[in-house]
Amino acid sequence: MIKKYLTLAGKLCAAFVVLCLSFWGVGALWFQAAPAVALIWATASMVTLVLWWWRRNARMLLPWLAAIVLMMGWWSTIKPSHDRVWADDVARMVTGRVQGSVVTLDQVRNFDWRSDTDYTQRWEQRQYDLSLLQSVDVALSYWMGPAIAHTLVSFGFADGRYLTFSIEIRKERGESFDAIAGFFKRFETVLIAADERDILRVRTNVRGEDMYLYRLKMPPEAMRSLFLSYLDEGALLKREPRFYNTLIANCTTIVFEMARRIDPGLPLDWRLLASGYLDRYLFDIGALAGQGSFDSLRRQAHITDKARALDKEIDFSDRIRLR
Repeated sequence: MIKKYLTLAGKLCAAFVVLCLSFWGVGALWFQAAPAVALIWATASMVTLVLWWWRRNARMLLPWLAAIVLMMGWWSTIKPSHDRVWADDVARMVTGRVQGSVVTLDQVRNFDWRSDTDYTQRWEQRQYDLSLLQSVDVALSYWMGPAIAHTLVSFGFADGRYLTFSIEIRKERGESFDAIAGFFKRFETVLIAADERDILRVRTNVRGEDMYLYRLKMPPEAMRSLFLSYLDEGALLKREPRFYNTLIANCTTIVFEMARRIDPGLPLDWRLLASGYLDRYLFDIGALAGQGSFDSLRRQAHITDKARALDKEIDFSDRIRLR
């Protein structure tokens, strides 16, 4: 009797693996080949599973196993690239040079957005003195419910300027983000450095997203290290294109990896994957500046209405931070 149950358990586990690989194959073929091919694969996988259970013969799985091995070989040939026709807002990637405390950045984005399709492009060279670096803020921009937010990190300088870094999908012209496609090598990764009146305002005022802006508690040395980590990340991406992954290589997890190189003690947490709750994670580890409860800090951090009212005002960055 025990042997019978163990055999059944083993078969169920094997069936679960077959189902998982079948679903993965459907996604891979749907986003990298053609929907029709994905549907043929789904049908063949289900027929294989049914025949295996009905005839109780593991040899029924052999053609399917051969096909999944071939598919994985094909999958390994799909490589990221810098050479595509990119959407305008992710067409260029920031690069930088450091001389003493002065950083010179090429390709800082400073678009003037009128709508998501109507804008004036500006890519600028800018210099920042890291000895004047005095603040780090994290912005969470909600676009798909409470559990998912895009994470941006903004550095403030004593001269009143702010520079925001954002890890984003590198959309091709005409593409839009698809969270499921992000599991299947559909998008490359890009690092954007931008003026806040571009990169924050486009999300609140143009795309209708809801945004929270939190000040982080960081010593000056850590601020500088995080800034330079972004430059290192940009240089690495420039040399080696990389695919975006919705789960493990996204706008939050990549930033966490950089921060953990500065502070190896940062704890792993499920909220790093459910990025909409990242602010609560930061509060729980004592990383948010300010006094009071989390709910109080969250109310103060909500900047959407202020950003929409200020729109193109020259002092946009200062006034969205007024409490």
